[in-house]
Amino acid sequence: MPEVLAVTRHGATAVLELSRPEKFNCLSSAVHAALEAALDAAEADPACRAVLIAAQGKHFCTGADLAEVQALRGAGRFGEFIAQGHRVLCRLEASPLPVVMAVQGLCLAGGLELALAGDVILAAEGARFGDQHAQYGLVPGWGGSQRLPRRVGLTRALDLMFSARWLAANEARDWGLVAQVVPDAELRSYAIDYCEQLATRSKPGLAAMKRLARTGADLPLPDALALERRLAQEAMAGPDVDEGLAAFGERRPPRFRAT
Repeated sequence: MPEVLAVTRHGATAVLELSRPEKFNCLSSAVHAALEAALDAAEADPACRAVLIAAQGKHFCTGADLAEVQALRGAGRFGEFIAQGHRVLCRLEASPLPVVMAVQGLCLAGGLELALAGDVILAAEGARFGDQHAQYGLVPGWGGSQRLPRRVGLTRALDLMFSARWLAANEARDWGLVAQVVPDAELRSYAIDYCEQLATRSKPGLAAMKRLARTGADLPLPDALALERRLAQEAMAGPDVDEGLAAFGERRPPRFRAT
């Protein structure tokens, strides 16, 4: 079977690279299974501190593999495909590791849903973002209708879903969908450097921040603030705070241990 996901390591960063450029890196059952297995391995490795999801070829991902969709639909098994993708994207979103997306070219429909499951989206200047479900009578099934409004607001999300138009990278950044836009030729190196910078931070500290930001957004403010107080107190008792405060006092970069 052809490789659908290339997994490599750059320092403390696990790089998961979609490797179906001849099919515009469309998402299949095999791709989802490979992503889940690679995430399992990254989370089990104490030395891994960030996950970067990138793609080979000109485009990040143009959505689901429609040939597989048609076959599964005909066999009455499309629900299994939706459930698998839903599970994998939720795993990415809930991972204690920071998950960074490096997007070039087209990022459409299921590809946009994949990108939205990450914590930070970095985009090449030539990247384009869109949701083509409405154009073909389809409905998002991997979280696009829920994560997109939470990222860019209801009005903009409905505009993008209804119109099926493409956003340029700079417009996506202005909307808050994309964190940073970089020259096309620099995307991969910039993304790896970004992740390696995250690797210098406290691993449990970043995990707590991710949990607070994602969980707290769906809680009433008093409950979210109570969770923040509790996690801040728990962090204060950890060894990373000892090292961080010592480094501050000694005017040196902290050296957090792999945990």
